[in-house]
Amino acid sequence: MKKIFLLAAAAFFAFAASAQISGARKPIFYSVSFPNAQHHEAEITMTIPDAPSGSLKVRMSRSSPGRYATHEFGKNIYNVRATDGEGNPLTIEQIEGDVYEISVHPAVVNVSYTLFGNHADGTYVGIDASHAHLNMPAAFMWGIGLASRPVKFAFNDLEKYGWKVATQLKHEADNVYSAPDLQYMMDSPTELAAVKTNYWELVNTNGKKQTMGIAVHSDDDQATIDNFAKMVQKVVLEERAVFGEQPNYDFGSYTFLDDVHPTVFGDGMEHRNSTCIVSGAEKIGGNEKYLLGTYSHEFFHSWNVERIRPKSLEPFNFEHANMSNELWFAEGFTQYYGEMLLVRSGFNTVDEYTGTIAGLVNSVTASPAPAKFPPTQMSRYAVFTDAGVAIDATNYGNIFTSYYVYGGATALALDLRLRSEFKLTLDDYMRQVWLAYGKSGRAYTIPDLQAVLGKLTNPKFANTFFSDYIYGIKKNDYQALLANAGLLLQKAQPGKGWMGRVQSKPSNGGLMITGSTISNTPIYKAGIDAGDIILKIDGQEAKSPSAFADAVKDKKPGDKVAVSYKNRTGNHEATIILEESPAFEVVTFEKAGKELTQQQKDFRSNWLSSKVK
Repeated sequence: MKKIFLLAAAAFFAFAASAQISGARKPIFYSVSFPNAQHHEAEITMTIPDAPSGSLKVRMSRSSPGRYATHEFGKNIYNVRATDGEGNPLTIEQIEGDVYEISVHPAVVNVSYTLFGNHADGTYVGIDASHAHLNMPAAFMWGIGLASRPVKFAFNDLEKYGWKVATQLKHEADNVYSAPDLQYMMDSPTELAAVKTNYWELVNTNGKKQTMGIAVHSDDDQATIDNFAKMVQKVVLEERAVFGEQPNYDFGSYTFLDDVHPTVFGDGMEHRNSTCIVSGAEKIGGNEKYLLGTYSHEFFHSWNVERIRPKSLEPFNFEHANMSNELWFAEGFTQYYGEMLLVRSGFNTVDEYTGTIAGLVNSVTASPAPAKFPPTQMSRYAVFTDAGVAIDATNYGNIFTSYYVYGGATALALDLRLRSEFKLTLDDYMRQVWLAYGKSGRAYTIPDLQAVLGKLTNPKFANTFFSDYIYGIKKNDYQALLANAGLLLQKAQPGKGWMGRVQSKPSNGGLMITGSTISNTPIYKAGIDAGDIILKIDGQEAKSPSAFADAVKDKKPGDKVAVSYKNRTGNHEATIILEESPAFEVVTFEKAGKELTQQQKDFRSNWLSSKVK
């Protein structure tokens, strides 16, 4: 610990003077070392020069950019100590779970602590001898009231482990990196590892050169990384074509940070000039198409949400959950484009894309929540569902549909309606939103999005669309809209009996229902729910979870299935009246044996063909 502090102090005083730009105060400095990486620990010292007079409070965050629920990052720091600039101890008191106070202090204050991290994803920290995967809110304490101060980092032990630094932080010198303020720092995930990289130069439509690249920590060879980078380049160009230009990335560069290994947790998290992608695949080789979906989605965010930004997320508050009405647009429209652009890029066929379309349509037509709640309410619910943790049971299956797919289905419908009713496209709309809000840096509200649509089409259409499908629960006619592109929307299991999806496990002589049944299913309507133990179904003893599928495999809608079950109120009999599944599938007219007109061919081509010139 003493050695770590001396390194931190020496590094701080070496670099502090360089931050005196235009009278700005000295930067807050972090020294980050890894003497116990094999056991998932880092040692961090935060040095605060020119500490404000009076009581100084420092804290860990409780939320993270791109995540909307609350996360208790303070649980994974310990050995918290404070000293002055000479190393003399100061009294530091933990006044809340994640807040510490130093009541009396000199001008220079050092706060040191041990950080534990063994969960590499888009939100948390993962440390071992192979890497340090750092999401900043989960890793670094910060001073309350000091958000405008510049920040510097010294990442130590790089040579010891053979690590390089991959980050959107500005490289100052050697192992030192910087951020202009707390908001930028918290938005800058950092991977310390033996990353393999591939960078390329891209000339934006304004003539400015930008450096784009991937930095991958995986078990792939360099040739695989280089080949994958070429695939990523195609996606990058296709996404730029939607908006007509790329953003002006800070420091002139954008990096895809990718960590691929079975020990990490699948995720993708957008940031202003980078994205953090984490996959539990064995390696990139052989999984390129699978991984491209995350790349496509997250890169689209460099426009939509990082710069086309809802006012509800400005500024991002790191002390509690950040609620937004606009996630159906920020995440949902991005979800639509992330998948659709893989078709335009040539990586997925139209036949492969039909499954994605069906998933979007089913999310709003076959699930119960969209029949009761609009996209705005599902957006607000993100404070509970976006990687939020609940010990108690929830009723999400009946009251929540993800704003990703709800918004994605809305984007699909709007795109097809603009094409069929106005000879416009969703690309035209996104470009206008970009020019009005993203490029200018103005945060938007839902009325702003409606106003842009009204100018592009007409105020009446925009008012009706937002009233019906954004604030309301009306659903678009997907069958008619998809037919314009020669795509057939039809029932996935016509004429087959269906009772709904049932989660169960063997228990107490039968099958216990382990999850809430869904309100638009026959089994729910029969009065059966979580905790009930099914003893017999259709006259057969219920011993295996396959008993439910076996009971309906030869039955039709309208057929009845007798069920014997018990719960805390005693033994019961029920009758499940089977229905036809509400789920749809989408197939091309060609596969369905229907003739495709030239108009439909042109519509589909204009929609799904490459826009890169």
